[in-house]
Amino acid sequence: MTDARPRLVILAPDKFKGSLTAAQVAGALATGITRAAPATEVRQLPIADGGDGTVDAFLAAGWERVPVNSVGPTLEPVATEYAVQSDTAVIELAAVVGLAKLPGGQPDPLHASTYGLGMVIAHALDHGARHIVLGLGGSASTDGGAGLLQALGLRIFDSNGKELDESAGGAEGLATAARIDRSGLHPAVADTSFTLASDVDNPLLGPSGAAAVYAPQKGATPDQIPILEAALKNWADLVGAEWADEPGAGAAGGTGFGAMAVLGAVERSGIQVVLDLVDFPARIAGADLVVTGEGSMDAQSLNGKAPMGVATAAHRAGIPVVAVVGRLQLSRDQLRDAGFAAAHALSDLEPDPARSMANAAALLERVGEQLV
Repeated sequence: MTDARPRLVILAPDKFKGSLTAAQVAGALATGITRAAPATEVRQLPIADGGDGTVDAFLAAGWERVPVNSVGPTLEPVATEYAVQSDTAVIELAAVVGLAKLPGGQPDPLHASTYGLGMVIAHALDHGARHIVLGLGGSASTDGGAGLLQALGLRIFDSNGKELDESAGGAEGLATAARIDRSGLHPAVADTSFTLASDVDNPLLGPSGAAAVYAPQKGATPDQIPILEAALKNWADLVGAEWADEPGAGAAGGTGFGAMAVLGAVERSGIQVVLDLVDFPARIAGADLVVTGEGSMDAQSLNGKAPMGVATAAHRAGIPVVAVVGRLQLSRDQLRDAGFAAAHALSDLEPDPARSMANAAALLERVGEQLV
């Protein structure tokens, strides 16, 4: 008679923002689980929803790491990486031209550019990628994706016929744009599909647009918002105003708009893109428990955030799913209706938010011990 197989637990958390990466969250939980129940088989599969940590999620799933040199949002040198499997490349905006890449953390809302993101896309195209997944989130710029497109060969001219190069990028440069030339676009663009992994459905312009809603988060002052809005309006008129109202056109400072209008990009739910590409259902098959979570779980988490995507996949497979979070702002009924069997909050172990964040790893180990 053979022994029963060991219990299999899948750890698929998102990051705890401002505290731990998704991989660190999974690692701490795994430590606690194996300490309490050494025979348990634990598989770590940190995930993301298109924002910070998206490339790491694919690397953890076994995709190939590709290092590349690029430039950040204000054109300073940046060493970054993307993930590749077959002819699909996953590139994370935040890891190239995100807020975290601003020198000294100083925002530059009028000049920050997505040029460096386009450089990384060009690298992937040069090396055979024909499906590009762009994780949008954490952007520092409001340039409508113009910098990205310039790096791919789009030329932009002012009313005097002078070409605007990358050094004149950002929203301020867009205000003077009068003509574009698409003839020099990277030749592989025509044969490549582009997917935007994002859950932002805002249009490019207006009170719900990129400038009005998101530019203040990037350091824009109230008097700069109209400047950014006018620049994006001018850009939209040049590139394709019909795309400005598309859901997601306002994502990442209008990067969604530029990618849709020129590259033919299609937006999809970030977590669904990640789960599909890493073949999440196959990876959790046969598991006894799936554990997911994020720093703070509230009503917004139920609308397409990473833990909800994981919970839905686990529920379809008939596997119980438990949430582990820093702070929980949902009722038991809301949790049950969302498909969670239970939830553990670090705030129950350490009510002080600052101490909870500082000691998150140790607290997660304690939660891990309780899971088994």
